[in-house]
Parts: sequence; structure tokens; C-alpha cells
Amino acid sequence: MKIFLVQLSANLMFFSAFLLSADSLDDIYKLGPDSLPQDGVPKGAVTGPLTHASQVFPDTTRHYWVYVPAQYDAASPARLMVFQDGHAFVSLDGAYRIPNVLDNLIYRREMPITICVFINPGRLPHQKESSSSDWGDRINTRPKEYNELNDHYAQMIVDELIPTLKNDFNISDDPNDRAIGGASSGAICAFTVAWHRTDAFRKVISTIGSFTNIRGGHVYPELIRNSEKKPIRVFIQEGMNDNRGKRRGGKYDPEWDWYLQNRKMVE
Repeated sequence: MKIFLVQLSANLMFFSAFLLSADSLDDIYKLGPDSLPQDGVPKGAVTGPLTHASQVFPDTTRHYWVYVPAQYDAASPARLMVFQDGHAFVSLDGAYRIPNVLDNLIYRREMPITICVFINPGRLPHQKESSSSDWGDRINTRPKEYNELNDHYAQMIVDELIPTLKNDFNISDDPNDRAIGGASSGAICAFTVAWHRTDAFRKVISTIGSFTNIRGGHVYPELIRNSEKKPIRVFIQEGMNDNRGKRRGGKYDPEWDWYLQNRKMVE
């Protein structure tokens, strides 16, 4: 999955700059050909939104979508990819358009046959589902699920969602055949899943990851250095124009500096 991680990550990198919308169209990153439909490339099937009711997070439900490549054969185990904030990654008119990317890379055999899950954060009955207009920080349980460093979310993905998927698909049990990714709080969430469950995931894609003190994530750089080495491979992307630690009133707080904290993750 090495080529997959590098090329898929390259397709994701434009997103952080996209968020920092510029004054002129010349400053807006353009989608590359891998993110667009190509003639002659078979399209995978996307099913959803489906609904997962979690026991780890009682009374919550969340939407998710499942991408199955055209080349999938149930006789052979497929690799697995899981994206947080699924609505943003599955959309074919959004900033990521991952189904197109998967179609193109799998067709060119630049990544293995991979089933991909796009899962939203949870919501309580009175709360709203995440959408392109609000990823959930103000309307559902995204902050709790994604930014806390405990293993609760990992339990939901590994012990609830994956068994459900395996009822319908032949998915590899090898953690080296599985990757998990996300952006911002979804990125630290993805890393936390792999950190706690190397038995299930050993590859992570992080774009503009919130390794900051939203709910204690700023401790990760020191925690990593002081812990026994884990078999996790991580692609980390960040930009200098991300939030640089200015709190209300203009006071600088290094624990809220996205660029600094991401740099510390790899130093």
C-alpha cells in the first residue's frame, strides 16, 4: 500500500490550501486528473448512507458509505481504508472526491484492490448529521469522538464497524493491509485509532491534523518519543498558513499552533 499512501495523500494535500481560500482564483488549488473521472476507467460502487448505531457511544448513530471497486472479487481478501468525516471524502463534487481517486489508482494498479469506508461522527437523537456546511463541531458528538485520546473510538471502528463490514465483504485481517485517515480533528482521530489498535491498523493519513490542545492532543509528540516504538507508518501534511496559535485576544499559545504541533510530530 506504499504507492497508494503516497499518491492518495498527494491528492489530499490540496485541501488545506483550499480551506484557506485566496483572494484570486489563481491562488485556489485545482483538482488533478486522479481526482476526476477518466475515460475507460471502471467505476466502483458506493453504497450509502448507511447507519451505524454504536454501543461504545450509547444513543448515537452515524452515517457511513462503503466504496467497493469494480475489480473486487470476494474470493480474495481486499485491503481496507477508513476515512473520518465521511461526507467530505465521499462527495464527488467536494474537495476530496476519493471514489474517483480510488477508481483511477486501482485501475492503473498503483494501489491494491481496496474497500473504503467513509464514516461520519456520531450524533445523539436531537442532534444533526454532519454535512459540508458543518462538519459537526457545533452540532453533534464530533469533538468528543475525534479529539479525545482514549481508545473508545478505536473500539467502535475495530470491534463494531469492521465486523459488520466483514459480514458482507472479504477484508484482509492483516493490519498492514489497512489504513485510516482524516483531516483536522478527523486526522488526530485516525492516528489515535492506529495508536491504540496496531493489531487492526498500521497506516495513517493525516492532513492538517489537530494535534493541539483541543482535548489534550498536544501531548502526542512527547508521548510518541517516550513510548516504545509502534509499527505505524504515517503520512502527515500541514501548511504554514494554518492556525498558528492565536487565541481570543490575539495571545499566542504554542499548544494551539497547528503547524508547530504537526512539525513536532515528525521531529
